[in-house]
Amino acid sequence: MISEEITSKIALGTVQIGLNYGVANTRGQISDSEVERILILARSRGVDTLDTAVAYGQSESALGHAGVSGFKVVTKLPQVPESVSDIQGWISAQAEGSLQRMGIGGLYGLLLHAPSQLLQSKGRDIYRGLQDLKKQGVVEKIGYSIYSPTELTDLYARFKPDLIQAPLNIFDQRMISSGWLSKMASEGVEFHARSVFLQGLLLMERERMGHYFHGWNELWNDWDRWVQDNGISRLTACLSFVTAISEVGRLVVGVDAEVQLKEILDIIPLSLDNRSLDRFSVEDERLINPSQWNK
Repeated sequence: MISEEITSKIALGTVQIGLNYGVANTRGQISDSEVERILILARSRGVDTLDTAVAYGQSESALGHAGVSGFKVVTKLPQVPESVSDIQGWISAQAEGSLQRMGIGGLYGLLLHAPSQLLQSKGRDIYRGLQDLKKQGVVEKIGYSIYSPTELTDLYARFKPDLIQAPLNIFDQRMISSGWLSKMASEGVEFHARSVFLQGLLLMERERMGHYFHGWNELWNDWDRWVQDNGISRLTACLSFVTAISEVGRLVVGVDAEVQLKEILDIIPLSLDNRSLDRFSVEDERLINPSQWNK
């Protein structure tokens, strides 16, 4: 049975296509043939959005080789090098490179991977470069990818985005608790939730987790009990939680194989009382921010 509610909200994340990525990834970088199968399945099931980035290794090239016609594509620019003097020209060239690699004529979204640069000396030129591409019709929506809602405090008022991407999952509920999610929705800013599975950690059996994560054993015990007591899978719980949030435009989910995408698209989301899941909300970035795991 196909859940239209799931497929209409899914954006296919493609970092695994270009890199060996993810704490739960046991397959490594995805082969070209598997990429084609994943895209064929996504297209046939009504998934209409792809999320990628210049920094995702060979992701854009692999997507272009497989063919992405019919998809809305969101990509992200890397940090602007300090040596660049013509910032607007650099941004235009980066966007053109992405279009050529993927074989498409325009982008649905172009985001900054390092939005803190907007608050530095070259910030206005960077923002103007994004706006120029939007005016030219090369890009439909501009914005930035963030790790924490605290980043929005200085960014949002000065550089109004059309699209924001940020982590949101059962353990990381900061976009909700901070009030930013409802504020942006009321002002027409589109929101894409990433890290829905916390890089796969929320789906893993305890014995597969590295020693680093044992520091939160009480939380894992509570999570395991809740899933078992409610008789649902971890995957269903994670997808149901985010799907129920009306302010979320897309859930960015990455997969290692076609079979994983099929499993996700076959999920029938349950009507969970998300307020009852406040107990799992964690502020500790050592757990909810994957960039902290190797430190």
